[in-house]
Amino acid sequence: MLLNIPCVIFAGGKSSRMGEDKALLPFSSFTTLTEFQLFKLKQIFKTVYISCKDKSRFDFEANFIEDIEQEVLYAPTLGFIAAFEKIQEDSFFAISVDTPFVGRREIQKILTEDTKNLDACIAKTELGIHPLCGIYHRSLETNFLMMSEKNQHKLGYLLKTSQTKYIHFDNEQVFLNLNHPHEYKKALEILDSNINTTSL
Repeated sequence: MLLNIPCVIFAGGKSSRMGEDKALLPFSSFTTLTEFQLFKLKQIFKTVYISCKDKSRFDFEANFIEDIEQEVLYAPTLGFIAAFEKIQEDSFFAISVDTPFVGRREIQKILTEDTKNLDACIAKTELGIHPLCGIYHRSLETNFLMMSEKNQHKLGYLLKTSQTKYIHFDNEQVFLNLNHPHEYKKALEILDSNINTTSL
């Protein structure tokens, strides 16, 4: 059964640590990591959007949400503002394009723990919180607008000062972020060996 809550894939980062646009890196049998995430998440959610700065970077069809202000700012703040403007629902599931091993099992656990009185419900492991893996409620829309006006873009601080529930997970590998070339290489090795892909 597909989940009713909308999903937004955040694919507008700068990728400075990777040295190239990680959203466009090939992954599995797909031309880009973004297409891999889109295909996988469309098996979980009824509606999936891709948050980006410029949709012309992508040569495939999707529900794109471009940043409202086309300034050179590689932070998810503008993406959240644009998403809340585009999406009619009171909440959505946010996930980064560079966490390809988060699957239905993890998403369902977060959804089960979410309640209407929360501002956000976010994944957490021993290594820290994962701000771009969880549910954000419209109650934070004004906060994001204020953050943008003040040029403050730290999601961790926003979550710390809001009604946030953190959902603990033991498996660090599922939450592997592809920030550096060695992490991308590790992810490709995981794919090749089919380790922990059963939750996909």
